Amino acid sequence: MKPDELRKKSIDELNQEMNEQLERQFKLRMQLATSQLGQSHQIKSVRRNVARIKTILNEKESNSND
Repeated sequence: MKPDELRKKSIDELNQEMNEQLERQFKLRMQLATSQLGQSHQIKSVRRNVARIKTILNEKESNSND
């Protein structure tokens, strides 16, 4: 997910996307714990997506406060 795509979304859409990513991260961690995860790099990419979303949410909130 690219930051430009995320910046075009509203705060509600970003919160929804973050919840989906966190849910996906949980499922991937459970698969890892039960040795069912074949592509462990997915955990890293989901974690980075969550960080991107949080960063953009903070940017939007700080811009709205000004």
